[in-house]
Amino acid sequence: MTEVSVDPRFGSILNGTDQLMWIDGERTEAATGEWREVKNPARRDTVIARVPSAGTQDVERAVAASRKAFPGWRSLHFTERARALSRIADDIEARAEDFARLTALDTGNALRTQARPEVATLVALFRYFAGIAGEVKGATLPAGDNQLQYTRLEPLGVVACILPWNSPLMIAGFKVPAALAAGNTVILKAADDAPLTILLLAEICNRHLPAGVVNALTGRGSVIGSALSRHPGVDKVSFTGSTDVGRGVAREAGERLAHVSLELGGKNPSIVFPDAVDDELIDGLLAASRFTRQGQSCTAGSRLFLHEDVYEEVLDRLVAKLGALKVGDPLDEATDMGAIINNSQFTQISQYLEEGRASKDLEIALGGNVPSEGPLTEGYYHLPAVFGGVKNEFRLAQEEIFGPVLVAIRWKDVDDVVRMANDTHFGLAAYVWSHSLDNALNTAHRVEAGWVQINQGGGQVVGQSYGGYKQSGIGREVSLEGMLAGFTQTKQINVKLRG
Repeated sequence: MTEVSVDPRFGSILNGTDQLMWIDGERTEAATGEWREVKNPARRDTVIARVPSAGTQDVERAVAASRKAFPGWRSLHFTERARALSRIADDIEARAEDFARLTALDTGNALRTQARPEVATLVALFRYFAGIAGEVKGATLPAGDNQLQYTRLEPLGVVACILPWNSPLMIAGFKVPAALAAGNTVILKAADDAPLTILLLAEICNRHLPAGVVNALTGRGSVIGSALSRHPGVDKVSFTGSTDVGRGVAREAGERLAHVSLELGGKNPSIVFPDAVDDELIDGLLAASRFTRQGQSCTAGSRLFLHEDVYEEVLDRLVAKLGALKVGDPLDEATDMGAIINNSQFTQISQYLEEGRASKDLEIALGGNVPSEGPLTEGYYHLPAVFGGVKNEFRLAQEEIFGPVLVAIRWKDVDDVVRMANDTHFGLAAYVWSHSLDNALNTAHRVEAGWVQINQGGGQVVGQSYGGYKQSGIGREVSLEGMLAGFTQTKQINVKLRG
């Protein structure tokens, strides 16, 4: 067996090297008897823990536990579900630093800029959905004195939540508390490369919930993710990840007409008008780029459309800002930008950089080279890279790189920049920068994206609907509306009354 080296700073958090799954309220190994190693992306090939490598028998166990727990959970008064969610939020908050440091350890996201804010968002989401649990209610139709006609919003049943590795806690927060508040039971499928925080979340949930209400599996997505998508006992699959994998999930779940929601990829435009140039713009573009998450975000504003009148000025100022970012150990408080998740993703980004460097049509405004010496070679690190002189039809402007790579594109005419912004099969996020209300709103209304921000580049806001157009997804999360549409179904009841 491979020797497991645990960073002594995490001994108390991990409580041993072998981290177990949760099925029916109990910690458990996989029925396969197999294990998967979890590696620290900041230190190549350093194993930090092992997790069970679940198989289809484990999926059967988890589904059975969820189905058994569902009738009791759905029948509770909503205030009891709300209290449970609130207690979970309190416990997560009490261990916020453990969650944050564990996030930095297995995702490579920097502690200060990403991991701590992600945990804070998770707490806020549990509290938000606890507060709106009572809104799962129907309506009465005025159908005359001899009729009582009303609707009930009922939970779907068992919800499988298939999670990504880039922001596992935040994405779990989009799904789990909403599903629970509506009366569903949940099976979490943790990402292969970042399962540790999800197992800790499942541990805390199981302190406050009946056995089987929240289960958590680890293992290969091609095995257990696929098994969950196909399983007749799973009423809904809520998936966040790449568009290619999402298509497979949709095919498998759709074959049996199960409920599905998909939050997929993005190649998001950030459109800068000439009147928007100030210090707040540069800070906002930095936030929108998601470089402090290594560009590993489906909402990254990775296509920067700069009006020709301000192209050089904005690009120069942004490059200076990005070049000043400290790239390094995710656990270092001074670090702005951490490590890429794994060697496969690191290599893929490297190939895009190589293509950009080799192109005679592109200008290297910043970076573009893979670290070749020094401490950054000890992990999967990339430096911020910005390419100028890009045309919207170039591959670097069309494909989701999922790394710290930004392409800058000139524009002159509003109709032309809107056309370019929409010339993609993605439609998740967009950013518009202008101090003219007409320019800002007219452009926002014309851009084909499910989530548009004006003059700001931050992340999703609790309570607001979030989801994509086109091949960026199906369904909405983070809001009351998303909970009702995504985790309930409507039953119409008509009663004839005697006069």
